[in-house]
Amino acid sequence: MSTWDRKEVYDALRGEYPVFSYKDAEIRQEDGKSAVGFVFEAGDRHRFTPRWRIHYGQWLPKIMAPGLPDEAWAFHLGMIEMISYWKAFCSPQIEIHRGALTADQAQWWFKLYQHGLGEFFHTNGMEIPGEEMLSFTSPGGDPKEAPHRPFKMHEEEPDTDYISGAVLVPVGGGKDSAVTLELLKKAGFQIIPFVINPRGATEGVLNQAGFASGDTVTMDRRIDPLLLELNAQGFLNGHTPFSAMLAFASAYVASRLGVRHIALSNESSANEPSVPGTKVNHQYSKSLEFEQDFRQYMHAHVDQQIGYFSLLRPLNELQIAALFSSFKHYHQVFRSCNAGSKENRWCCKCAKCLFTYVILSPFLYEQQLQEVFGKNLLVDPDLQVMLFDLCGDGANKPFECVGTTDEVNAALVHVIRRLESRGTSLPLLLEAYRRSHLWDKYKEKDIREHLRQFDKAHCLDDHFEALVLNALEGVDRRLV
Repeated sequence: MSTWDRKEVYDALRGEYPVFSYKDAEIRQEDGKSAVGFVFEAGDRHRFTPRWRIHYGQWLPKIMAPGLPDEAWAFHLGMIEMISYWKAFCSPQIEIHRGALTADQAQWWFKLYQHGLGEFFHTNGMEIPGEEMLSFTSPGGDPKEAPHRPFKMHEEEPDTDYISGAVLVPVGGGKDSAVTLELLKKAGFQIIPFVINPRGATEGVLNQAGFASGDTVTMDRRIDPLLLELNAQGFLNGHTPFSAMLAFASAYVASRLGVRHIALSNESSANEPSVPGTKVNHQYSKSLEFEQDFRQYMHAHVDQQIGYFSLLRPLNELQIAALFSSFKHYHQVFRSCNAGSKENRWCCKCAKCLFTYVILSPFLYEQQLQEVFGKNLLVDPDLQVMLFDLCGDGANKPFECVGTTDEVNAALVHVIRRLESRGTSLPLLLEAYRRSHLWDKYKEKDIREHLRQFDKAHCLDDHFEALVLNALEGVDRRLV
């Protein structure tokens, strides 16, 4: 994705819309569904009313009675949904009518807006702003003094009947969530899948994992059409931290169901910046830094009982690919391509398709990969520049959820050595890599070094850590 200079548009919009207002948020329980509504305003000219609708399926009898917890949750859910609308204007002030933020909360949200929108600023041709970017105010006083009662769930252990041993698992339809499902199933956990805006790949993965449609909690998230109209008119637009919104939504669902554990499928590779030497990271809200921040926010300001963690955090993308390679029943249904998601297909033209092809290539033979993707991506000359960007030879990595540059290089070196050892000619992209300076830099690296890693920087308790460690036993035997 190329950048373009929209700093003048940014400055003009901030002058034209100095205040963005968080007017209201509400959760209603309707026919066994949680209907969540928000009201945001940009000045007196634009009013947004986005909606969520959460369907509990077979878990409906387990939901807790509504009351103050829903009032509290509505406030926090509105704070995360607001990012998508504020970014169209980047108003220097957000006026909160729905409640108030303590000083600690204001600092937490400022950091999320600043770094969660790092890619947004970069692709609009701007540096990540400093303190001048945004302030939060509340009518009637200084938010640093918390003029209104900030919403918090409870201070002590609530009288809640938690679903014993259950784990809420957000599922996106890619290889990572499939691995999480398989590891938890094998360990005997009761799994409650959670999906936002279900699509073909999520339904296919859950079906292969043994879940019927009623076994899944689903959320329909609807963007206000006005935002799409403003995007078309040239208002500011770009990437927002979707996984942060998923974090709050899944935490609300877990709270309603009385589930302690939320198991994400984010890996250690997500911590690497997209733009070297900066904080610009497409996967910021999948990073360990955000995970730790979110856990702190939940404990301090919302619900002390919810355990939010990524089961795959100790692992890198190569290890996940190795594990996934043996789960063959998912190979025809999983999809990691955003461009082709609506048609449930691999577009075979984007960086996510190419990365997924490359990272699986040490563990699947060429014919197996072509059966998954429908073609050999390594013979497409249009993907050559993208491949070298994935390898770290460009100004930045592609703005997609992809692994580290070291992992990509390790995968390519392994495949080249495998093909050469068999006397097989190299496909176009591998031949280009073989002639590049990257080959000299990485040719002595052994992919097994990546497969033996275990990142101790994670939020797993001892039981979950042991589960992941056991899964890695003999993982290098998956190499082909």
